[in-house]
Formats: sequence, C-alpha cells, structure tokens
Amino acid sequence: MGAPTRGTTNPNRLRRVDRWLASDPAVTRLLRRSEAPLVVDLGYGASPVTTVELARWLARVRPDVRVLGLELDPDRVAAARRAADPPRLDFRRGGFELAGTRPVLVRAFNVLRQYAEDEVRGAWQLMLDAMPPEGLLVEGTCDEIGRLATWVTVGAAGPVSLTLSMRLAGLDRPSTVAERLPKILIHRNVPGERVHTLLSTLDEYWAAAAPHRAFGVRARWTTAVTMLADRGWPLRGNPDRWRLGELTVPWDSVAPR
Repeated sequence: MGAPTRGTTNPNRLRRVDRWLASDPAVTRLLRRSEAPLVVDLGYGASPVTTVELARWLARVRPDVRVLGLELDPDRVAAARRAADPPRLDFRRGGFELAGTRPVLVRAFNVLRQYAEDEVRGAWQLMLDAMPPEGLLVEGTCDEIGRLATWVTVGAAGPVSLTLSMRLAGLDRPSTVAERLPKILIHRNVPGERVHTLLSTLDEYWAAAAPHRAFGVRARWTTAVTMLADRGWPLRGNPDRWRLGELTVPWDSVAPR
C-alpha cells in the first residue's frame, strides 16, 4: 500500500538518523529486549545502500538484528537483492502494510513528502497496526546529502518526539531545517504554531550565541541550545547529542494547534 517515491538516495544520506537510532535509549532498549528483533526500512529507493548502512549501525546494538528493506517497485527490489545477506539483511516488495511482517522498529524516510498532511496519520496507523504494541515508527525527511534531517518518533499511543539534526559547519541559521520538516509539520512553520515558535526562538539564541563562534561552531550551537533549555524548553538528550547538531523535544511542545 502506498505510492512510489522518486527513489533518489546517496551513501550516508541517512547517517544522522542511523546514528541516533543506535544511541537513543528507547530504541536500543527495544532492540535489546526483543526476542528476535526485526527492523523494516520502508521506501529505501533506487539503491539499497542506506538499508545496508542501517543494518551495520543497528548490529552495534544487537548483533542478531534482522533488517528488511521494503519497496513498491519490483525492479528496485530485484536490484537490491544483490546486496542481501539473509536473514541479517533482506529485501522484499511492500508498502505501508509492511509486507505482512511484524517489526519492532520501522524507519520510513522521505516517504510521506508527496502525501497531503491529512493523509499522514492514516499512513502512520497502517504501519503501527502491523507492529507489536511496544513498536516504534521513526518517520522523517532529509535533504539529498543528509546535512539537514528531521524525524518524528511515533508509538502506539501517538507521536512521542521531534528530532532536528543538522550539519553545523556552514549553517546560516537553525530554521534552515524547516524546509525538511516531516510532512505533519512542514506547513505549520507559521506564526502561532508551536514548531514555528521553537525554530524562531532557536534562531534568536543562535544569533545571541554568535560571540561563541570564536570557540567553534559546536560551542555556538551548544550555547544556543543551553539558552533554550534555560528558558524552559523541555529538551531531551544530553550535551553530547547537542554537539552533533541534534535537538530532540517532546511532541506536545511542537504539535500542530
């Protein structure tokens, strides 16, 4: 179930979310506690490279994890199978119904950009219905070379958090990432919406932290994020994650009004 994607991909395009998946406490706990964890990478594109990379990252958490790449296009599946290494890594035709599998974790990146905002929750629910109650969906968007990325973590009860991740070198202002917000939020970056308040406030503190750029762009970023936390924003994670250009907030702090 679903519509074909453009299929564009590049090596390391999804490294930011891979790195986060391999370190996030909720995700790693889920993988380690599962009896035989299966992870689905939905809509990997014309090349299986990002699915192969995902399998390598998650093997650091759970060496026996199984990763299954799903695509609607049978030609893409046939091409990807040359990189298969079952049961550790395999490829199959499938969409939002997850090909009848029951994964504990689904990564769906750059899949919903072509859909209308009011179709997003229905797509989420289709995937969640195929997963166990404790399963997690990580749905997001990134640019073509993976310098800007955002994703929503979704559980059975609904969205849990929003993560922003950006390459700090050469960053003009944090709100640049708005062009890569998940579909559920991309049209909400307007005054009066919570996500707009987050990004505009972060821009304000980024500007205020400009004197710290003498110590490097990471120092400037962590100073801006610390200011955000000091003003009461409920940030998740720790400064080690902030130094990577990441910022995670609870969903209710950015949920559409």
